[in-house]
Amino acid sequence: MNKLIKVAIVDDEVDLRENIAGYVDAAKGFRCLSVYGSAEEALTHLPKEKPDVVLMDINLGGMSGIECVRQLKPQMPATQVVMLTVFEDTEKIFSALAAGASGYLLKRLAPAKLLEAIREVHEGGSPMSAPIARKVVQSLQPSASAGDETTALSPREREVLGGLAEGQAYKQIADKLGVSIHTVRNYIRRIYEKLHVCSRTEAVAKYLRH
Repeated sequence: MNKLIKVAIVDDEVDLRENIAGYVDAAKGFRCLSVYGSAEEALTHLPKEKPDVVLMDINLGGMSGIECVRQLKPQMPATQVVMLTVFEDTEKIFSALAAGASGYLLKRLAPAKLLEAIREVHEGGSPMSAPIARKVVQSLQPSASAGDETTALSPREREVLGGLAEGQAYKQIADKLGVSIHTVRNYIRRIYEKLHVCSRTEAVAKYLRH
């Protein structure tokens, strides 16, 4: 029997968070564990609750969702955080990824797509709404001013990192490149070493900033 994916929602819009909570709870295989209207509430309770996935708004009135993620991730590294927001600007996308978010979705996403994204991030992917993914992919184009660390990546390592930035799981990258998951993991380990990072989120964010 499959375990339920436990979801928490942090959003200051009451109607929106209650609607999301309703269709998460109604969907097979999911359970809405809790809802909070502020980053401060989330920081108080989420580390004890340990949800599998947190849907986090950015503009929360007090502390921002990005800062909330930055403080939450060290306390609950196994929990995956997906930003759910109206903001599409590149700076907020990369700030959220650098803070520890594993996905970035726009609020206009259909409920079925949102549930699909929750499952994807729980299984190791990095879901992004199409407009966000396009911005990320465009920013992955190597630039003449790229730093020494990122230029040290081989073409194949760039392909792997590009797949991660598009939200692909290890298996999807392996299938696309025609290699084993074990080989993809080896590439990722070398990428971490070259970029001096210890997580996928840090690697993608660091690469995108160049």
